[in-house]
Amino acid sequence: MLGALIFLLIGIVVGLAVALVVKFFGVQGNPLLEQISELMPGANCGGCGYAGCASYAKALAEREARPGACPSMSKEAAHKIAVLTGMHEEEREPMTAVVLCSGDEDKASRRAGYNGVNNCRDAVLVAQGAKSCSYGCLGLGACAQVCQFGAIEITEHHIAVVHPELCRACGRCVAACPKHLIKLVPKSMPVQVFCSSPERGAVKLKYCKGACIGCGKCVRSLGSEHISLVGGMAVVNAENPPSAEITSLCPTGALRTLDRRGGK
Repeated sequence: MLGALIFLLIGIVVGLAVALVVKFFGVQGNPLLEQISELMPGANCGGCGYAGCASYAKALAEREARPGACPSMSKEAAHKIAVLTGMHEEEREPMTAVVLCSGDEDKASRRAGYNGVNNCRDAVLVAQGAKSCSYGCLGLGACAQVCQFGAIEITEHHIAVVHPELCRACGRCVAACPKHLIKLVPKSMPVQVFCSSPERGAVKLKYCKGACIGCGKCVRSLGSEHISLVGGMAVVNAENPPSAEITSLCPTGALRTLDRRGGK
């Protein structure tokens, strides 16, 4: 009986001690941070410029970041955070990733077979991969593996393509591509040049029937204010892009709209 009473007294003393420690030394919660954290998408993609959703939420609560910087957050959530923090939303043009290559198995030749690790970053260490064009997409899916939104598909012809309607422009695929073929572009841009090789047109065409050969048909049709030739490659002017109709002039299909999965 005495032992039980002693244990009870010890429990009461310990409880009081814990309560006093919490009262005087405990970290008080931040209601604003908690409200903002509930509105975070939880993707932790880093597209906002912070390490993850928790870091971005903390920066918002401390007014060190602006609502709307997260590419994965809905407009409704960004607006609620703007109201909570009393800050203006950051206007961001919707972006999408694009894989600037047309060299699928139907168009690009191979110089060797590859039976190694099924990952682009490993395959590129072996003489830049098996494709004759050393600048082409290997189609082994390093980009698709890091995409949390299922926006990147590796087609049956072994090339990566992005579905703009699913892409959140977090940028993880850009960092994952060992060939640096992926970039973020505005979704409003009607066309892109799906080729990244700096080689001369004749050399590119030898290895890939879908390459931009620098023929200049698009430039001559519209003028250099919309599209220009830089080092034998057509380059779209992002500030004044051409309309989608220009793609019909491209003899190889390298110039095409974002929603097309392949060339001609």
